[in-house]
Amino acid sequence: MLYLAQVQKKGLLGKSGLQLLARQKSENAWALLLEEETILATEASNFSEGMFVLVELGPSRQVLSAEDAKEWLLDIVQKFLVNGITPAFLQQETERAEQWRQSLTLQSQELDRRALELEARKEQIQEMEEKLKREKRIMDVHSSDLEARKEQIQEMEEKLKREKKATDAHSPQHKSQSNPTN
Repeated sequence: MLYLAQVQKKGLLGKSGLQLLARQKSENAWALLLEEETILATEASNFSEGMFVLVELGPSRQVLSAEDAKEWLLDIVQKFLVNGITPAFLQQETERAEQWRQSLTLQSQELDRRALELEARKEQIQEMEEKLKREKRIMDVHSSDLEARKEQIQEMEEKLKREKKATDAHSPQHKSQSNPTN
């Protein structure tokens, strides 16, 4: 695991140690160490007191490597501080990103609500279409019945006309036969 440390030389014997200041959590994320911890290491004697170093520690806290952190720190200054990327700026950007996220969440919820409304309307329209189809079938049946009855009425009217003609035809002959004076 990678740490940022500061070289310390202690005591009369000049034993050197590394005071761990921060540890790498991920490629671009670091965490400050809340408790002060110093590791005695012979590698520290290769650096001047107070110097910042990047230290890689093994699982049993032994120093695997140590190198001057100057270039690494200057790279951070170049990438972030020269361009005005300060902690306050990063906080503002984080807040803006959170506002965007909330806005997108609200928009997504609104779209979901509209989709549900559209689905409900679609179902209503389908129900209305089915109802109209049923009513049309009923109307078609009634229309067919009506047509059949019209035909029956027309047939009956024609039959009545024929019967009336036949009756009228029999009636004048019957009148002339019963009334010889004419």
